[in-house]
Amino acid sequence: MQRAVTFLVDWAHEWQLSISVDKCCVLNIGLQAIASHITISNCVLPTAPQIRHLGIVVCADLSPTAHIADIVTKAQKRANLILRAFISREENTLMRVYLVYVRPLLEYNSVVWSPDTVKDIAAIESVQRRFIKRLPGLRSYSYQHRLHCLKLQSLELRRLCADLVWGYKILFGIVDVQPGEFFLVQCTSFSRSSNKL
Repeated sequence: MQRAVTFLVDWAHEWQLSISVDKCCVLNIGLQAIASHITISNCVLPTAPQIRHLGIVVCADLSPTAHIADIVTKAQKRANLILRAFISREENTLMRVYLVYVRPLLEYNSVVWSPDTVKDIAAIESVQRRFIKRLPGLRSYSYQHRLHCLKLQSLELRRLCADLVWGYKILFGIVDVQPGEFFLVQCTSFSRSSNKL
């Protein structure tokens, strides 16, 4: 590992790129913690329980819970700010602002961190549920009825659609990912009439 880091530092130096050592750390993934002393420019990198990589919080156990807590907090603050900042209570305007400034926070790179626990799914959905409940005239309706009135999908359904789109892209070679790493493709086909006598 130290050799790989040294190679990276040498490459960055050759191309006159600076590495911010203060932002570097070691993340042990898995149950066994490896006590490693990796250095960059004679500075030992600290071991961190979680890191932020390309906007996603990655924990040692690869659970998305910390990332979900982070984005839910940011999205709730932004949704509350929108409702406080706008004097107009016009439904179309508020929904347009929500779709541009809040929902992307909750969906950014969801294919990577998509939750699998009911608690995490409910936490994400609570942002949209709370925002549309505060729109005029919709407070007394159920969440599903509010979604129907606003012609919206639940965030869980939107994540499922994104996963299916990525699965399709991988299977048909639209993205540069080997399908064999994720799927086992069988070429046999069965029809209902094949077993009839």
